[in-house]
Amino acid sequence: MTFPSLEQMLGQLFIIGFKGLHLSECPNIVCDIEKRYLGGVILFDRHLATKAPINNITGAVQLHQLTDDLQSLDNTKLLIAVDQEGGKVNRFREEFGFTLSASAKKLGDTPDTAETAQMARQVAQMLKNVGVNFNLAPVVDLDSNPTNPIIGKVERSFSADAGEVARHASVWIAEHRKADILTCLKHFPGHGSSEKDSHLGVVDISNSWKSDELDPYQQLINTGLVDAIMVGHLYHKEMDPHFPATLSRRIVTDLLRHEMHYTGIVISDDMQMKAITDRFGLAKACVMAIAAGVDMVIIGNNIDYDAEIFSRIHTSALQAIDNGTLSEDRVRSAWTQVNTLKSHIK
Repeated sequence: MTFPSLEQMLGQLFIIGFKGLHLSECPNIVCDIEKRYLGGVILFDRHLATKAPINNITGAVQLHQLTDDLQSLDNTKLLIAVDQEGGKVNRFREEFGFTLSASAKKLGDTPDTAETAQMARQVAQMLKNVGVNFNLAPVVDLDSNPTNPIIGKVERSFSADAGEVARHASVWIAEHRKADILTCLKHFPGHGSSEKDSHLGVVDISNSWKSDELDPYQQLINTGLVDAIMVGHLYHKEMDPHFPATLSRRIVTDLLRHEMHYTGIVISDDMQMKAITDRFGLAKACVMAIAAGVDMVIIGNNIDYDAEIFSRIHTSALQAIDNGTLSEDRVRSAWTQVNTLKSHIK
């Protein structure tokens, strides 16, 4: 295989958020795509850093124009990602003219998967109509702790039963595939039992986590229904006494790839979450994640905002190759995974 330059390959390993409804408002993301070979973008309805109630989405016509303009900048297909789980995690709001999507818990509480299939079909078609090609869903965390502030309390899990989670997730994925929308399982190795929110700080799952939290991943891997897996900022002292999952070779490479035989792309959760930035620093953590086996890194640029963020991260990653912190072989391997994922975009 002939590989592009290191600069090109590195650029493809990132998904970056930006501020603005139209490309004319965000020249930095244009430069990131055209000059730094950025692999993908992530869209948000709100901008948390500036407390703006509107960010990238105000309606179907505006959003379709934005995604068309983004795709026109790139010689390869750009990944255009969104968190459209339904319920509380719902970027496509009713006030913008979109149909409201039900939460995973509501879908999981139904006696069969017919409602899940119908909702997934509706969501996938909505995404396709506006040019979004990558849905960062479904959540396959188990609803094992109803008081969990970021999963259980906000109804992001289908069920406490691993088999039920896998059953509903498989239907969700199948309906997205019919519409040519990529999906992503999250949050490996399992966020459902936690008592804290990784947006706010390190989440230690050492005492709460149970091995059945891996079961939905394994079942879906075994049936070939996985486009991507997102690793969470979750710390488990028995899995890795030093690093959270996102930065852990033991968890990403040894557990997920070698023990569970997963061969697809691994994606990080948003690297701006406090669980990462407060302890490791953003630029260093991005390099650590890729070195650990993560193929594509998300920087939402939403919790904190910096229009120049990718310029600095890209430079830092190149320096890491120069000083031996990040190997060229690891970059090539990750780029190959991104390229394979993008080959499914239509």
